[in-house]
Order: sequence, then structure tokens, then C-alpha cells
Amino acid sequence: MVTKNALARTAFDAIADPTRRAILDHLRRGEVGAGDLARRFPVSRPAIAKHVRVLRQAGLLKERRQAQQRFYSLNPAGLAEVDRWLQPYRLFWGARLVDLKTFVENTDAEK
Repeated sequence: MVTKNALARTAFDAIADPTRRAILDHLRRGEVGAGDLARRFPVSRPAIAKHVRVLRQAGLLKERRQAQQRFYSLNPAGLAEVDRWLQPYRLFWGARLVDLKTFVENTDAEK
């Protein structure tokens, strides 16, 4: 049986939430202290802590402790599962863009 906690550890579940995606987007710029991260969002610190926990369980964040402070950084390797899933869609859209380019060029040539 799969528990709710086990589901929360998947990258797909973690990035399904817009606040967690925003946290990941912010961490692309570099390491951020827990307090600084919490101040960036209009939700409570416990809510941000829960989002961070889900992201860590999914392997998307790294945590570094220095004395009593916590610092978070992006772990892009955690997105490998999502990247593998997206690969066929990249191929699909790449082919569609080539088709669109051919159509536009043929339309322009007919004018």
C-alpha cells in the first residue's frame, strides 16, 4: 500500500504545487537561508517549512546547516525523473515546429 508520505516524495507530486515550483524557481539563483526563503512568500513559515520538506523528500532540494541556520539549494538531479518523462514530448513538439516552419515557408513561397 502506498502512503500519502510516500507519494509526497515523488518529484511529480512536489512540482504539482505552485508554491513549491516558485521555491524551486527562486533557488535556481543560488543557495538561500530558510528565513530569507520564508519571507519571499505570503504564507506562514510553517507552511513554507512543509513545502520545503516535501521538496527535500522528493530529492529536489539540498539542505546545509551552519550553526543554527539552515540553507537550501536546488538539487537538479532530483528532476531527472521529470526530464525522462518530458523527453517524448520534446521530440513531438520539435517535429511539430519543423512542420510549422515548412508550412510557413511554403505559404510564403506561394505569395
